[in-house]
Amino acid sequence: MTDSDIWQRAVADLVDRAHRLAPDDLTMAVNTALAGSGVAVTVYLVDVEQHRLRPLPDPARPARDPLSIDGSLPGRAFTLLEPYAAQGEPARLWVPVVNGTDRLGLLEVSLPPGTDPADRSVRDGCRLVAGLIGHLVTSKRAYGDNLRRATRSRPMAVSAELLWELLPPLTFATGDTVISGLLEPCYDVGGDAFDYALDDGVISLAILDGVGHGLPAALTTAVALAAIRATRRAGGGLLEQARAVDDAVRAEWADARFVTGVLATFDPATGVLRYVNAGHPAPLLLRRGHAVHDLTGGRRLPLGLSGPAPEPAELRWEPEDRLLLYTDGVTEARDAAGELFGAARLADLAERHTGSALPPAETLRRLSHAVADHQAGELADDATLLLVQWSPAAADRSVP
Repeated sequence: MTDSDIWQRAVADLVDRAHRLAPDDLTMAVNTALAGSGVAVTVYLVDVEQHRLRPLPDPARPARDPLSIDGSLPGRAFTLLEPYAAQGEPARLWVPVVNGTDRLGLLEVSLPPGTDPADRSVRDGCRLVAGLIGHLVTSKRAYGDNLRRATRSRPMAVSAELLWELLPPLTFATGDTVISGLLEPCYDVGGDAFDYALDDGVISLAILDGVGHGLPAALTTAVALAAIRATRRAGGGLLEQARAVDDAVRAEWADARFVTGVLATFDPATGVLRYVNAGHPAPLLLRRGHAVHDLTGGRRLPLGLSGPAPEPAELRWEPEDRLLLYTDGVTEARDAAGELFGAARLADLAERHTGSALPPAETLRRLSHAVADHQAGELADDATLLLVQWSPAAADRSVP
């Protein structure tokens, strides 16, 4: 039997086991399927902070320690979405684990003695197994808590638990467009959220910031997000979505609470972006590596408040353009001396990172960590980023 037959048989065995696979048994099932090949694996999932890769337990193997993403060979494999070989015996490969283009973690593959980790069939086989694991992690975490617990370093606040459950995957890509989002602080996020959807070739986008903090803000944002989705799925456009949030928030609360946000659509076939800005910081357009435009049009009152409803603003993109949406917690983060992070600093970092040929999700991870590092202590407000890149090259960099 050829090397490719060994890997294909292992994947077929794992697919058969997956139908009735308990979430806790994922790593053990993978190693059982690979036993005949002499290969052993450890599955690591990225934590919600995007600082470490945390191992899934396997009752048949000793417990492993978490791995740092920054400054390590495994972290390099994760951030750049490239397999890397570790020297020594047994030979090891670090292989990214994704679902689609959503970065989930890393696969440590211990190879049989004498195996060349640079061999094409070995790398193809490892990539095949890692891809299946990505699908299994995504599907099986709906049936238990341990796959989520493995990505956390401490308990999550009720408000954060609510909003994280409402978010789409952190990264999505087509052939020419990539969308990536991140929330901070991960365990105590209150009123921030983002959303996207692709239908009939058109991308819908939203970034939201509910007034206040904690669970009240999270509930307001959750209602706003549900109103946007319900209206969008019924065929409503940007103005209808905004009015639906107005009506839903006013119907539920009488205390003048509101949600700031940007609602937008982008059509890659025409390059046209249409957007409504409801009292939110102006998104930033980056072109040819430079911040060239604040999207200041389409202004209306925050969602949930009565007022005029102007027509959406329009902007025509050029190929390779990037759009960065953010909440005010990003620019208002303060260091120990009280200095704001500021829009100018955000634009400068965005220019540097988007020009570095990193995968889009890694660009956003570094931007988010720069905000957190600037803040003296815990972030005083939620800080959310959403990056959209109209770039086939960026889309290619999103795939291992």
